[in-house]
Amino acid sequence: MIDLAEIRLQEGESLENALRRFKRKVQQEDIIKEVKRHSFYLKPGEKMRLKQALARKRNRKKVRREGPE
Repeated sequence: MIDLAEIRLQEGESLENALRRFKRKVQQEDIIKEVKRHSFYLKPGEKMRLKQALARKRNRKKVRREGPE
């Protein structure tokens, strides 16, 4: 179950500031990422292929960043 982000309006705080705090809290808790991950089913094999593809992408990026020394 996903924990819902909750903020309390502080005395004299504008709605815009409260909304900004709420958005920041949602982003910090990775709630959007979690919802997207659960929004559709991936077969175990597809999940494994996706993980491997992301690992290859990370490694390529790491090698490119290190560059020739």
